[in-house]
Amino acid sequence: MRLSKNLVLIGLGIIIGIGVVLSGKVGADATSSDKYCDQSCHAHPDATQTWIRSPHYTTKSGVVVHCVDCHLPAGGAEYYTEKVRLGSIDIYGKLFKDLTKVNWQSMQTLAQARSFTYDSACIRCHANLFSVGLSHKGVDAHLHYQRSKDKVRCINCHLHTGHFRGQATGEDVDEGAEQDQNLDNSFPSAPQGFQNYTEVIPGSAAKIRMVAIPGGTFEMGSPESEPYRRADEGPLHKVKISPFWMERNEVTWREYEAYLLQRGNTGRNRDVASAGKTDAVTGPSPPYGSPDQGWGRGSRPAITMTFHAATMYCQWLSEVTGKKYRLPTEAEWEYVARAGSSTAYFFPGSPSSFTNQRWLNHLFGVKTAPLADYAWYQGDSADQTHHGGATKPNPWGVVDMLGNVREFCLDWYDADAYSNVADGATDPRGPDSGKEHVVRGGSYHSDAADLRSAARDHTREEDWLMTDPQSPKSIWWYSDVTDVGFRVVREK
Repeated sequence: MRLSKNLVLIGLGIIIGIGVVLSGKVGADATSSDKYCDQSCHAHPDATQTWIRSPHYTTKSGVVVHCVDCHLPAGGAEYYTEKVRLGSIDIYGKLFKDLTKVNWQSMQTLAQARSFTYDSACIRCHANLFSVGLSHKGVDAHLHYQRSKDKVRCINCHLHTGHFRGQATGEDVDEGAEQDQNLDNSFPSAPQGFQNYTEVIPGSAAKIRMVAIPGGTFEMGSPESEPYRRADEGPLHKVKISPFWMERNEVTWREYEAYLLQRGNTGRNRDVASAGKTDAVTGPSPPYGSPDQGWGRGSRPAITMTFHAATMYCQWLSEVTGKKYRLPTEAEWEYVARAGSSTAYFFPGSPSSFTNQRWLNHLFGVKTAPLADYAWYQGDSADQTHHGGATKPNPWGVVDMLGNVREFCLDWYDADAYSNVADGATDPRGPDSGKEHVVRGGSYHSDAADLRSAARDHTREEDWLMTDPQSPKSIWWYSDVTDVGFRVVREK
C-alpha cells in the first residue's frame, strides 16, 4: 500500500515537473517574440526601426534574424539567466525611467553593447568564419579573432551590424564655420610680431587659427585638497613657460585631410617603424573602417590617428609652411588650460558638483553650468564629437581645452614625472624615454572630474590596437579608441 502511494506521488511529481518545464518553455517562447520585445519590454524609441533597416533583418538567404538571436546566448542555462537579467533591466526602464532624458547615443557604444550581445549567438549563425567571397580584410580580421578570443569579441568589429545607424558622408554641415568667420579680423593671415594669426595650409582651403600665448610662471599639478585628485598630479611645482603659439581648436578633419590627400598612400601599413621611414614625406595608409565613426568630418576634431601619425602631421605641416610646428608639451598644455587660474577649472565650480561619481549628485541632480558652456563631456555631448568653436573660449581665447577629444602631448608619461622636475624649471619636457605618451583634457565621454586642468592621462598602445588584425599593426590608425585627437603649437 505504501509502495503504491509512493508511486502515485512520484508520478504526480513527474507530471507537475513536466508541466512546470512546459509552462516555462511556453512562457519563454512567448516572451521571446519580436512583437513582445518591441511592445512589452523595449524602452529604446527606435530599436525596432533600426533593426528593420539593418542587414540582419532580412539576409541574402531570406532568413530573418530576430531580437533574441543576437541579444541572448545560443542556449543552455545562460540563455535563461541572461533573459531574466536583460528583461528586468528593460522593464524597469520602461516603468520607472523618464525615457526622454536617457542618452540613447551612449547605449550604442562598445562598452554598452558588450553587456547585451554574445559571441555564441554570432557563431551559431556564422559558424564558417571564412565563407566564400570574404574580403581580404575580413580574412585578416577573422584570423585575428581566432588568435585573440580572450581579448576580441565579434562586437568589437561589427558594432553597428544589428541596427542601422546611417552611413558616414565624409563631410557634413560645418556648424563651426560661422564662428570661424567671426574671427577673421583678430586672426590675420600676415601677422606682424607676436600676435594671433591664420595659417592657410598650402594646396588646400584649410585654415589653422593660432593664438599667441604670453610667457609666464604657474604652479603645475594639483593640491592634495583638490577633489578627485590623483597621485600622479603632484607634487605641485612652479614652471616657467616661454611665449609660443597654440592652435585655437583641436586639429579638424578638414586640416588633417589636407595631410591625407597630399601625403597619404594607398599601401597597407606600408611604413612600419622598423623600415626607418620617419620623415614627413611619407603618409598614412588607409584606415580600416570609417575613422570619423559616422559622425561627420569638416570642423569636427580629427580622431583615431596614432601618436606617431600626429607627430608626422606636425612634421609635414612644418615642411609645407616653413614654420616649426609640433605637439604641445604637457607643461604648455596645462599652462593654457589654466589660462591664469589655479583652481580645478578655469571657471568657477567644484568637481564635486559636476561629477557623476558622487552618489549625492544622483539623488539631488548634477550641476552642469558653467561647465557645459565650455566643454563637450559626458553630461552634454550625446557621446560623440562636436564641431570646434561651438563652445565658449577660455580667457586666453582657446576652445575645447577641456572635453570634445583628449589631446596628445609631446611628453612621455611617467606617474612620478613631477617629482623629477626642479621647482622653477623653464619649459620642461618630461622624461627622456618611456612606453606611453601623455594625453590631456578629457573627452566627449569623460566624467567632469577628468576634465580638471591638472588631470593626467596617457596612451594605451596595446589596448588601442587590440582589434587591428594587421601584422605588424598599423602605426597610423588606432582601432580601439575614438576620443583622442591633438592640436599643434609653434615655438616663438
